[in-house]
This record gives sequence, structure tokens and C-alpha cells, in this order.
Amino acid sequence: MKILVCVSKAPDTTTKISFTDGDTKFNETGVQFIVNPYDEWYALVRGLELKEKLGGSVTTVTVGGAENDPVIRKALAIGADDAVRIDASATDAYGVALEISNYAKDKGYDLILCGKETINYNGAQVPALIAEFMDMPFASQATKLEVEGSVATIECDVQGGTEVLEGNLPLVLSAAKGMAEQRIPNMRGIMAARTKKLEVVPGSGAENTSEVVGYSLPNAKSECKYVDADNAEELINLLRNEAKAI
Repeated sequence: MKILVCVSKAPDTTTKISFTDGDTKFNETGVQFIVNPYDEWYALVRGLELKEKLGGSVTTVTVGGAENDPVIRKALAIGADDAVRIDASATDAYGVALEISNYAKDKGYDLILCGKETINYNGAQVPALIAEFMDMPFASQATKLEVEGSVATIECDVQGGTEVLEGNLPLVLSAAKGMAEQRIPNMRGIMAARTKKLEVVPGSGAENTSEVVGYSLPNAKSECKYVDADNAEELINLLRNEAKAI
């Protein structure tokens, strides 16, 4: 089975967020980047599990500049066989998805796995756009994936229950929590990642269809007010006169 896993970088969750250029760019100075958790913990690890069970290969693909290479090496350390970096600006979901699609369209991948979204933008657009550009079936936010021959059985959480889907390979899938368990790279994997192939290919010139007008931070959290457990009257007064509807 030939599997492609889409990998992107995201700021560590402890990062202090700030912006530059008139609040139109994320300030990356001093930021520690990690593999986007949905890409790593669920899409990549499930791809590796399928390879271990069924044979084949797992390749990661990333759109962006050389600053992505340390993150890509982390994915290789976890177990991916090789990696591809498309040397193009990862400006918006449309452009990223089109770059990946243009690269993958003639490579014969049986399965394209993505995390359901990135933790920094939460757009959840790229997987569906890849499926559209490549004219493949698509399953969104899957929590379970099994493959038997050329048929994939997929489970997705839906309101009030679970939806079970079947689809013929090749297909595109976005992975959510429950798909797999996080793997920690061991020393052998870290050392092996240094020599695994990371191929850099030029971008195809895919256009971006959106631009960032501006970023803003959320309002600071207000101070908590504590009320004595025996003072119900004060609590009622606060809820009635000061609490804001969510």
C-alpha cells in the first residue's frame, strides 16, 4: 500500500502569540514549531500502522520553505519512509491543497491521510480540497480506518452516534482523535531520520485565493469573582446584573 501523509508545522501550544507588519503576519521569532498534532498523532501514526500490517510505504508531504525541515525530520523519526517538501509558500488552504494535488496526481497513492485541521488555523479545508482536485472519495474527521484489499471501512463520529462508511481505494481521509495513539520517536528512529530522503521539489505555481487582512488576539480574560457558598443572594445578584450571556 502506498500512503501519502500531509504534514504541516504548528506553534507549540505554549507559544506566546504576537503579530508583525501591521498585524498581518504571525511573528515566528523565537517560536518552537512542532508537527501539527492531528497530522502526527492520528494521520501519520495510522498510516504507519497500516504499512506495518499490510506492507508498502509511507511518504510525508509538506508545503513550505526550508524552515519546515526540522518538523519533517520529526515525522521521519516517528517512522515515515521518506518525505517531500514542495518549495512553495503555504499562504492559504486552496494553494496548499492544489500544490499537494499537483504533486500527487501521477504518483499512484492508494491513500492520502491528513489531520482534520491545523491547531493554529483550524480551517479543516485542505483535505476536502485535495479530494476535490484529485477527484477522489473523501471521508471527513474519521476516528477509525481499516483496509481490506481495495476497500476501506471508516468510522466517523456524528451527532448522537457513529457513522460507518465503505469506500474503494484510492481515497482521501482526514483523521480525528481516536484514529491512533501517539508514538514517541526513539533514539534509533531519530538517528535514522538524519539519513532518510527528504526530496525538495519546486512548486507548481498554484494560485492563492485569499489573503490575510489582519490578525487580532482575543480579549483578555476577566478577573474571576468568588462568592461564598452560603451567600446565594450575592451570587444571584451577580448573575442577574453583571454576568454576560455567552
